[in-house]
Amino acid sequence: MERIERRLTNQISEVPLNETSAVFSRWMRHLKVRLGHLFIHKGFILLVIGFLLGRALILAKLIPFALPFFVSVYTLRRDKAGLAFIALVAGALTISFETALFVFAAMFNFLLLNQVVKKFWSDSLKIAPFVVFCLSFSTKLAVTYLWAGSPTMYESVMAFIEAGLGFVLTLIFLQSIPLLAVQKYKQSLRAEEIVSLVILLASMLTGTIGWEVSQLSLEHILSRYLVLLFAFVAGTTIGSTVGVVTGLILSLANVDNLYQMSLLAFAGLLGGLLKEGKKLGASFGLLVATLLIGLYGNGKAEAVPTIFESCLAAALFLVTPRTLTEKIAKYIPGTVEYVNEQQQYVRKIRDVTAQRVSQFSRVFQALANSFSNDRFVGDEKEEREIDYFLSNVTEKTCQTCFKKEQCWSQQFDKTYEYMKQMMLEADAGKLLQNHQLLREWNRHCVKGKKVVATMEKDVANYQANKKLRRQIRESRKLVAEQLLGVSQVMEDFAQEIQREQENHYLQEEQIFHALQEFGIEIGHVDIYSLEKGNIDIEMSIPYCEGRGECEKLIAPMLSDILDETIVVKREECAVYPNGYCRVAFGSTKAFVVETGVAFAAKGGGFVSGDSYSLIELGTGKYAIAISDGMGNGERAHYESNETLRLLQKILQTGIDETVAIKSINSILSLRTTDEIFSTLDLAMIDLQNASTKFLKIGSSPSFIKRGNNVMKIESSNLPIGIIKEVEFEIVSEQLKSGDLLIMMSDGIFEGPFVENHEAWMKRKIKELKTTDPQAVADLIMEEVIRASSGRIEDDMTVVVAKIKHNTPKWATIPAYMYTKKAQ
Repeated sequence: MERIERRLTNQISEVPLNETSAVFSRWMRHLKVRLGHLFIHKGFILLVIGFLLGRALILAKLIPFALPFFVSVYTLRRDKAGLAFIALVAGALTISFETALFVFAAMFNFLLLNQVVKKFWSDSLKIAPFVVFCLSFSTKLAVTYLWAGSPTMYESVMAFIEAGLGFVLTLIFLQSIPLLAVQKYKQSLRAEEIVSLVILLASMLTGTIGWEVSQLSLEHILSRYLVLLFAFVAGTTIGSTVGVVTGLILSLANVDNLYQMSLLAFAGLLGGLLKEGKKLGASFGLLVATLLIGLYGNGKAEAVPTIFESCLAAALFLVTPRTLTEKIAKYIPGTVEYVNEQQQYVRKIRDVTAQRVSQFSRVFQALANSFSNDRFVGDEKEEREIDYFLSNVTEKTCQTCFKKEQCWSQQFDKTYEYMKQMMLEADAGKLLQNHQLLREWNRHCVKGKKVVATMEKDVANYQANKKLRRQIRESRKLVAEQLLGVSQVMEDFAQEIQREQENHYLQEEQIFHALQEFGIEIGHVDIYSLEKGNIDIEMSIPYCEGRGECEKLIAPMLSDILDETIVVKREECAVYPNGYCRVAFGSTKAFVVETGVAFAAKGGGFVSGDSYSLIELGTGKYAIAISDGMGNGERAHYESNETLRLLQKILQTGIDETVAIKSINSILSLRTTDEIFSTLDLAMIDLQNASTKFLKIGSSPSFIKRGNNVMKIESSNLPIGIIKEVEFEIVSEQLKSGDLLIMMSDGIFEGPFVENHEAWMKRKIKELKTTDPQAVADLIMEEVIRASSGRIEDDMTVVVAKIKHNTPKWATIPAYMYTKKAQ
């Protein structure tokens, strides 16, 4: 009982704490939003920057920051120029009245001169640095003349130097001011933008010179905090760069701070090196740099304040919110946060693209469904068409008959059945031969002969309408299949886009160590896929000077590690001897196809009406196609070549071969009204299991030679382009290693002057002693020409393909002694 009461008490006490935490979290988020809106959108951050830059001096005399900052703000954010004007004058007043006068006069003169300049130059960004140079130099000399008389040579040189610094700072501020605004499209900061931003921040720090907290210099604390922040976020390179730039600008403002450049640069270096230790590691780097460099400042007496300043900077860094450091890191290339942000952006683009492609796929699928739902199919629709036909006949014959009431009111069913049966007989062309039906009808109807004559006359229109409906139905079916094929290809593409690279850190480490233990130097290993039959691995290896280490050593070892035959897919050699080559390894296919081709034009001409194509598809299939155009010469060659070109383009998109051929037939039949047709003999070989589909459209039979056995593959289909809706049968056959597939045009099959072409061809193929595809093709061509008395009566083409197991060139190298099998 006490335990239950204690639990209830804890739950009751936790509720207010959770509510308080939620309220505080919402209040902090609201405060961040309000502050961001106030400083960024409203531009009040320019007040802070302007005030500090108005106080910033170099060598205690030069004021090069104020005018470039105002010109940059006026050029880029003109609506906020008033805030910058007020802040700069207010900051200059804290130095001296002469300084404020110079700042005010320079900005006021710019406003006047800008009205004149913009009439002659439309691009104010390009002319702004030159305007700043001229105004700074002339205004400085004028103020000096009014305040102390004619300027001396030293004062003139200093004015010229100040104008030169203003020229450079204008260029820098024009790059850094846009970074202070909200830019959602900005993905990363360039190196020059980072340096420009650091110069702006360091220039602001010079405005804090002379400010102290308990005899500790505020500029030292803030500069070390700035270096620590960038070293932790961006690493050694950026950290040391920020240290050098910040220290240089602070030393220009105060010569006593010259040693600070070394301290800040070393602190940035150590902070970046120790960033793996999180914030404590980076802070420790700052303290070590302070102890090593701080003693070389103004002696040991200054060491204690310097250490305290570093401790305050480290404490300020430790309380910096993690969200701030992560947000800064997202914009600096090379950081983990930047990589994650880029990956998230790419993933978002990928998902949006995949979603859009999937939407198009569903649209095409919906269109395919709408075409496949044929409203013209069905017994009910057929009965309705018969009723329309009989109504038309009745209107012409029975409408004025005196026995209409008796036939259609009293004997409706009998009359309707007689007319329907006669209509079906007329449709089949057998009405006049059915004498019994005609006698019964004449006894039933007083105008029987007139009805029969009218029916015989109108049945031609009925048959034409019926044929038209059938053609429409077939066209709808073809369009539905094409749309469904496109939909499937787009859906597969959308799924391929969404397939992410899996994490294979363990396998990458195993492969890396196995190859290193074997004595092969490896730069890195990236595994993109370990799917069986679709392995994809990339490596970088040192330049091997053409010794073939990838093919002879690495690929065989990977084959043993992954328990699958791996080969080199792609290799990019280094452009210089000490560089690294990038090599892609992948799975090889279980079977390979060797081909040989022989062809000849009619009469020994140069242009053959036959065309052939050997297509290796990316889906692990190999296509062999022969097309024979009707007739001979250029036109036949064009038709056959066009057929194969269209076939290759459509097959490479991933559309099923049956839909591809129907599409080609539809295109070729609609493209021209000339009687120009072409045959198509297509074999699709799956390189993983050697299963083969044969699609023969008006083509000659093919033969498979397996040992001493010869098998014939044939089917009966019309050539492509004769009718708009082609129907064909698909013949499937399982090939084996060592099989010879022989495909030929009709010029080869029907060329010999023999009685039985099939028996002759089988005998010649069986008598072949060689299995080399090219030699077989040449021998068949030679035998056909010999059997034709040396004449070539038609275009001849023969393609021979040999199926065999894919045996790697190099045997696997056992790697079990170096690593376990990668799973």
